[in-house]
Amino acid sequence: MSPSSPTARGGARPGAGRKPGSGPHGEPTQPIRLPVSAVPAVRAWLATRSKTAIPAEALTLSAAPTHLPLPLYSARISAGFPSPADDDLEGTLDLNEHLVQHPAATFFVRVQGESMIGAGIHHGDLLVVDRALEATSGAIVVVVVNGELTVKRLRIAGERVWLLAENPDYLPLVIREGMELFIWGVVAHAVRSF
Repeated sequence: MSPSSPTARGGARPGAGRKPGSGPHGEPTQPIRLPVSAVPAVRAWLATRSKTAIPAEALTLSAAPTHLPLPLYSARISAGFPSPADDDLEGTLDLNEHLVQHPAATFFVRVQGESMIGAGIHHGDLLVVDRALEATSGAIVVVVVNGELTVKRLRIAGERVWLLAENPDYLPLVIREGMELFIWGVVAHAVRSF
């Protein structure tokens, strides 16, 4: 069979393929290489990005800060009765080293919403999320459920999975068959500004 035969297979065909900008994101795309463990997180982020309205519990990504050692004093601060001040400098403390156990697997997100106030996580807090930690029952996790990004307490009992809020105004979310659930990582720390 010759290449010009109407039954020939393979090769480029004029006008075939997806037109640039016709995909779900409305703009040209390009392939990139990702660690396999990051693929669900990137897909989930893209799914939330295509939504027209951001859900109330959505989180926004923020870049990790650079190395910044600051002074650390050896004196403890009394939360009860005042004690004499001690100005001995113990050394320096870099919060990245203190809060980030697995740098390559850690990211920061800012909380929007009040569903986790019972766990001490408030609107505007910065969460330190570690993808290297195991998402066990009882852990506070950043997840994507059916394309919506949220932070909740993970509860696992046998084959059943729930995402629990830490605020009585929010109902538990039971993960049922057919629902998409991507666990982005485990919340290791929450940073709050006063």
